[in-house]
Amino acid sequence: MDMATALAELGVTEATLDAETAERLDRDGYAPLPGVLDGVQVEAIRARLAELMAVEGEQAGIEVHQEAGTDRLADLVNKGEMFRPCFTDSRVLACMAHVLGDFKLSSLNFRAALPGQGHQNLHTDWGGPVEPGEYQVCNAIWLLDDFTASNGATRVVPGSHRARTVPRLALPDPSARHPDEVLVTGPAGTVVVFNSHLWHGGTQNRSDRPRRATHSYFTRRHHGQQLDQKKYIRPQTMAALGPAARFILDV
Repeated sequence: MDMATALAELGVTEATLDAETAERLDRDGYAPLPGVLDGVQVEAIRARLAELMAVEGEQAGIEVHQEAGTDRLADLVNKGEMFRPCFTDSRVLACMAHVLGDFKLSSLNFRAALPGQGHQNLHTDWGGPVEPGEYQVCNAIWLLDDFTASNGATRVVPGSHRARTVPRLALPDPSARHPDEVLVTGPAGTVVVFNSHLWHGGTQNRSDRPRRATHSYFTRRHHGQQLDQKKYIRPQTMAALGPAARFILDV
């Protein structure tokens, strides 16, 4: 199996990525994909996440990361078939191929900013600066609630993926509002793909309920994964996946 074959088997063609989305990824560093999940899919994911939070309790998210003021879950690849579009959807994979070339899933996690919580410093998901075009990681936020200006939507600084620096080196206070930042808002079911070298961060959830999203995080194939998929993959998961999906997971 190679990248081109895997993408073709998962439905990616030359027409999958439209010119406007490609331009936004290049220019702004992020692009929304409306309607990737329908209402039934969103409800199935929400229900499964609630079950997992109840079962895992204080251990929730421990495979990768726990964060004060949020609900977290990790290793969703193994925790329900409703999560499989997060690493097999053709539109998302076409975006990843555009940004990264050869890639694999690094991790599939859940994050919900709790009421009054969720603010993050502006940051990138890579350790330091990169040259424009030499991107190593890319992320997709799967909106499970409407993202609004008041419920902790992600903030981004458009074009900052080309800045040749990172917030911790460039900004006096990465927690402060950036004059060029915008909020990524949209209805549940939308997926927002963003170059993970883009300066971004969660904002405070000023609503009265958690703001939920899953994150499928991809990396170039020669890098390690945030969650070692070979180590964690369960036999029943492996048996349910075709060769192309297994290639995307690198298992």
